[in-house]
Amino acid sequence: MDGRPRVPEQRRPGSATGAEPAALRFGVLGPVRAWRGEEALNTGSPQQRALLAALLLREGRTATAAELIDALWGPEPPSQALAAVRTYASRLRKVLGSGVLVTESGGYAVRGLGERALDLVRAQDLGTEAEKARGTGDLARARALLNEALDLWDGEPLAGVPGPYAETQRVRLEEWRLGLLETRLDLDLEQGCHAEAVSELTALTAAHPLRERLRELLMLALYRSGRQAEALAVYADTRRLLAEELGVDPRPGLRELQQRILRADPALAEPSAPVAEPPAPPVRPAQLPASVPDFTGRAAFVDELSAVLASATETEGSVMAVSAMAGIGGVGKTTLAVHVAHRARSSFPDGQLYVDLQGAGHRPAEPETVLGSFLRALGTADSAIPDSLEERAALYRSVLDGRRVLVLLDNAKDAAQVRPLLPGTEGCAALVTSRTRMVGLAGAHLVDLDVMSPDEALALFTRIVGAERVTPEREAALDVVAACGFLPLAIRIAASRLAARRTWTVSVLAAKLADERRRLDELQAGDLAVKATFELGYGQLDPAQARAFRLLGLADGPDISLPAASAVLDLPPEDTEDLLESLVDTSLLESAAPGRYRFHDLVRLYARACAERDEQPASGRGAAMSRLLDFYLATAAQVYAMERPGDRVVDHLRPTEYPGLRFQDRHQARDWLYAEAVSLLACVRQFAGADTLPRAIDLLWTAVDLTESGANSREYDAAALALRDAARASGDGTAQVRASVVLANAHQLSGRFAEADESAQESLRLGASCSDPLARCWAANIRGAMAFYRRRYDDAEKHLKQALADFRDCADRAGEASVLCNLSRIHVVTGRPQSAVELAQQGVDMYEALGHAVKSANGRYALGMALTQNGRHLEAAERLQEALEVFRESRQRLWEGMTLFRLAELDLTAERPAQASANAEAALTVLRGIGGEWRRGNVLTVLGRALDGIGQSGRARVCWQEALSIHESLGSPEADSVRSLLEGTTVA
Repeated sequence: MDGRPRVPEQRRPGSATGAEPAALRFGVLGPVRAWRGEEALNTGSPQQRALLAALLLREGRTATAAELIDALWGPEPPSQALAAVRTYASRLRKVLGSGVLVTESGGYAVRGLGERALDLVRAQDLGTEAEKARGTGDLARARALLNEALDLWDGEPLAGVPGPYAETQRVRLEEWRLGLLETRLDLDLEQGCHAEAVSELTALTAAHPLRERLRELLMLALYRSGRQAEALAVYADTRRLLAEELGVDPRPGLRELQQRILRADPALAEPSAPVAEPPAPPVRPAQLPASVPDFTGRAAFVDELSAVLASATETEGSVMAVSAMAGIGGVGKTTLAVHVAHRARSSFPDGQLYVDLQGAGHRPAEPETVLGSFLRALGTADSAIPDSLEERAALYRSVLDGRRVLVLLDNAKDAAQVRPLLPGTEGCAALVTSRTRMVGLAGAHLVDLDVMSPDEALALFTRIVGAERVTPEREAALDVVAACGFLPLAIRIAASRLAARRTWTVSVLAAKLADERRRLDELQAGDLAVKATFELGYGQLDPAQARAFRLLGLADGPDISLPAASAVLDLPPEDTEDLLESLVDTSLLESAAPGRYRFHDLVRLYARACAERDEQPASGRGAAMSRLLDFYLATAAQVYAMERPGDRVVDHLRPTEYPGLRFQDRHQARDWLYAEAVSLLACVRQFAGADTLPRAIDLLWTAVDLTESGANSREYDAAALALRDAARASGDGTAQVRASVVLANAHQLSGRFAEADESAQESLRLGASCSDPLARCWAANIRGAMAFYRRRYDDAEKHLKQALADFRDCADRAGEASVLCNLSRIHVVTGRPQSAVELAQQGVDMYEALGHAVKSANGRYALGMALTQNGRHLEAAERLQEALEVFRESRQRLWEGMTLFRLAELDLTAERPAQASANAEAALTVLRGIGGEWRRGNVLTVLGRALDGIGQSGRARVCWQEALSIHESLGSPEADSVRSLLEGTTVA
């Protein structure tokens, strides 16, 4: 038995007649309905639909009149039951057409239907296919098939159909649906989608509180999401409920799961990763840099590394192979790794990935950024790439599952940077190069790469220069490679110079390197050895190339775009691109992506040294960086203006001399901001000097979306703090006023309300002697918001009214709208619901008049809360849903999460605890790592109330205990209300 709801006499429609399928479709997994093509047919009265359902569920077998009467009325049918059955059959025959409902042996049957004309049959077939797919290990297909089957349900099966037969079948169909749903949820957990399953399982256990399998799945999903206490609370809730309702204990499987959770059974750990649908057609990246044609030596290392890579594909059931090479800069780690990777390409037919992790610099590549690049290279759409490191790493492993891909991670900082970038499945392999030994990389095959032997170094030199020139001067050649410290990169550059100069002899080059002052400077051990080789390359550049090389090296950030480079060099984009591509050809610059360029971290240091030494007059360096700052500020101001039309901030920025980019629409502008985020924030911190500090502060202000989105909150906060400190040190009061406002805003968005209020106070105090009206407006607005969060409502209203007057004096309608929305929230909590609605509506109207899409959503957010307080729940839900859509489209994850939280509060007010639980769970997921602990504590409080409302008091208590811990550590007044909730519950 497979558990599918088939009646004993079941056969496929039309199996007896072989008739051509009619264009008829029927539905029983919801209301009983019929269609001819896309036309809905009238199936008549409830009793007539009951007759049709009874015949459809027999799927072609004849039902006698007595059986149909019993199905429709049970043991006490009306006196005219037989006549009624005949009448219903006659009417259905007219609706369905001839040859469909047939009379046979005193009974009736539905015949001549097309294959899968009945939704139940389609669901059964999909369930069978899902079982087969699961049996073959194709979990993603099995899950998709089950979802397709479940989508066929349209509410209650046989909805509105009377009679004992319909009631029996309704129970069986619903039981089958729950079984399919449990199987699909089981597949979710098998594929690592535990966090996503928690919300759905919470709602299902509330709807079916005595169904232990759902409780078991919920416990497992919570445990794998790192919520062990809640998982144990589910068991406690279940045990209490079963005892109260049925007088029984949980079944053995549930008790065993509780014990395994208590002892943290490793077998319960999450699967390797969610398995994503493979892209079609599959993308096969081939990102390996070119292997040098004159690769020399390293034979033992080549054989050793090749054997490790082969073990990933040749040994059945083997784990992923990882080799990590360590050594000083210039020792040839990358050259060796690329050579070995090319040799192994045939063993990895699904592609090769490559990245320079910039580990030797002071700003190594972020793993989440690298994962985004890898996922795009593997065919993942930008819209499908999640934001957090953990989610990106899980998706990356899922995409690689079943593929044979080689990943080359070059120039890593440490094991922590590398771990999220490892594929994690058999058939794949990773090569890692680093200056540090990867002792913390579990299971890795470690290789320490030293300098070349004298014979290998001489062989490399000879292959580049040519034996006809080296053999006669072998001793001189040995002197050259010794002066190079036997470093492969230094040898290669020295040999290339000699090869390009036919009039030179080996002795000439040896004599140049024999100068100890030069050699100690150029070829000493450690990092300076690499610097020496760069000097040789730099000396081959023409004046325009050399200027570009040294000026571009001045800019911080992992890479630089072509427009930004054009600003640094003060050249048209076409000329800039020609110069940069020529530097790429010399290997002194790398092409990170179309239109983006980057230095190796040590090359950048060398380029800066060249700029200090060679850029004359010295003011040229400052002018180049000033143009870059102008470019970023002017472009960011354009983004700010398009995202916030009517906002007066852009009218109060420092003037710029170098122009920025222009965008066709706000979507293109926003894309630029996020693409440039890391480089832009690096630029902000770089320009915290006296002359550039005011513009750096303005740049950070105009890039506020980077923290409101949550995408770059930590980097933004660090930049804001650095600017405030620099402003204090400079003694520039005006700069300090504005820097303090920017920092206050960053603090409030990160949930650090005391710090935000302190910075806003500092800005207002200093602003008394500095003329910066806009900073004064925003500082007062922030102080009002901070007083509100800390429940000092009289102070909050005083500050906000001052901000409102100041914004009006500045004719800043957008700022005025912001204050009105903040005042609305004060009116909500102080018992003025009608005026709260009016204030928020004024704010929304102002924003809409300005064409301010994102901030209009903030207005709707405030309006939704006011309408909730007013008891206008339907309107409140509509406003909050409108805000949610805008925040999602605009990548404002902080406000997306907070809007989900407000929807959860609304659901509780409207007595919809199951929906409140779903929205609160979603809010927790979105706000992970952003918004601060205070906001997280509030969401946990609401989630606990929702869980308590659906009978899961144990989980509710766990949520409240965590919320209380958060609020007590912050000294938040919310701690008292959470403590009251806990005191009102008892331990299960």
